[in-house]
This record gives sequence, C-alpha cells and structure tokens, in this order.
Amino acid sequence: MYPEDRVLVGVINTRRDLNFAQNERWYRIPQARMPNGVHVEYIAFFLSGAVFKEKSGGIHYFAQKRGVELAYRRQLVTQQPDHPRANDVYYKLQLGELREKSPPVLNPTHRTIAFVYSTWDRFVHARTIADLYSPADYYVDRIYHALRNRHVSATRVWDAQKRETGFAPQLRILCQKGTVVASVDQNEGNIYLDGQKPDDTILAQIYAEIAKQGGPVMVNIPLEGE
Repeated sequence: MYPEDRVLVGVINTRRDLNFAQNERWYRIPQARMPNGVHVEYIAFFLSGAVFKEKSGGIHYFAQKRGVELAYRRQLVTQQPDHPRANDVYYKLQLGELREKSPPVLNPTHRTIAFVYSTWDRFVHARTIADLYSPADYYVDRIYHALRNRHVSATRVWDAQKRETGFAPQLRILCQKGTVVASVDQNEGNIYLDGQKPDDTILAQIYAEIAKQGGPVMVNIPLEGE
C-alpha cells in the first residue's frame, strides 16, 4: 500500500451484489460509466439502501483489485436473463478479500454518491465522504452536481486519475459538435474553473459554450445496481 495508490469508491445497493463481492470476490461496473477503463489499485464500497440497516450510507468495506475482464450482464447476473440491460457490457473486477474500513467513511451531509476516485492516503484517514476529495476535486464535484441538477450530463476527471489521463481535475461534456472541457488548469480551449469566481458565473460560461457546440448529447447510462 502506497499513499498514491488509487482507490475507486463504488456503490452497492443490493444484498445480492454485496454477496458477489464478499463470497465470489467480484464487483461489476457498467462499461458505459467508465469508457476508458478502470485504473485503480483498490475498490471501496459505499452501501446504500435500507437492506443494510445501520451500515447504509457509509463505506464499510474495501478490497484490492486483482484483475478485470468484460462480460455481459446476463453472464454476471444469471438470475435475470431477461433484464432490460441483459446485453449491456460490464467490467467484472476480480477482488481480494473484503476488509472492513474501521472506522467507516460516513456521509453525514447526505452527499449524492456515484463513483469517487481518491488516493490511499486520503482513504485510510477519511472519516466522511468529503475527506476523500482534494480541494480541486471538491470544486469540480460541486460544479458537476450543479450541472446534473439542470439535467446536463458530464464526466469528471479526478485528481487521482492524473496518472493515466494526464489531466488535472476537470469536467467533460459531450456535445453535438464536440466536447466542452472545464478544468482547474488554465489551458487554451478549456473553460477555467476559477475558484475565485461565483459558481453561477462559471456555470453561465459552461452553458454558453455548450450552446455553441450544438447542445449536449444525451447518453443513457445505467445506474449502479441495475
């Protein structure tokens, strides 16, 4: 374990998927959610839903990623061969033994959780979800959720992903005529996510650029647990 090791936090919202992770040692992620692959050393699991009782709403387990392969959903969840997403492609991540995160990482502010990239040093010391974010990640995530609330889909690039992407934390919005990039780096062609400016000013710049690029492309991405 190294401080810079990458940790991906995923969501588990069914007892079935937790059993897959605990007993069969694998976890599935829709390929559509991560078209560039899953490049991490560890997977952590945020449990969501009443089925988990007192553990719901927190990260209680993690495991080392041992490998990855592609499979159809119908091959992974054989109990549901006629599911609407039966022919969707998923990453099947092979896991080491599930270990307990003690103390767990809780979510006292009820932040919406999808996938979060962090680093081992942040993860091991984290007590709340907010502790997983770098300052740049936190700002990018805030703008991401503001866009999401307005039904604009964006892809986040996290601080912990720089090793494989080469990019600073940023947002990428796929549009009809190209991709709008908003980044904490001041690069030509990007919208600069300037933390000194009000969020509404940054959002107005992003919306204006989206309009120039013909509007966002609507992508149907499955939710975790589907």
